[in-house]
Amino acid sequence: MDDIKLLFGKKVKELRIKKKLSQEELAEMIDIAERNLSKIECGKSFLRAEKIGKLASVLSVSPKDLFDFEHQKDIEEIRSELIQNIKSDNKNLRTLYQLYKIIN
Repeated sequence: MDDIKLLFGKKVKELRIKKKLSQEELAEMIDIAERNLSKIECGKSFLRAEKIGKLASVLSVSPKDLFDFEHQKDIEEIRSELIQNIKSDNKNLRTLYQLYKIIN
């Protein structure tokens, strides 16, 4: 899995955008410098432990949610996992195909 700082930064940025907050607004709300938030979102820095609870509260998530990176898997990793499951599970193949048709 990728570097945890990078994944954490992507998650923070994703949640910030979802809440329609600018970097400046979020940085002010959690009492850090905007440049530090930018570094965190780029994966070049990490938030101090005492700020994680405040960040989670501002973003309306639990601290645990800040570390849920499952949906940020690399596209090749996702492709490989899907292909492996399709090859090994004939029982659900029709259901998977129906889902595929719905989204395409």
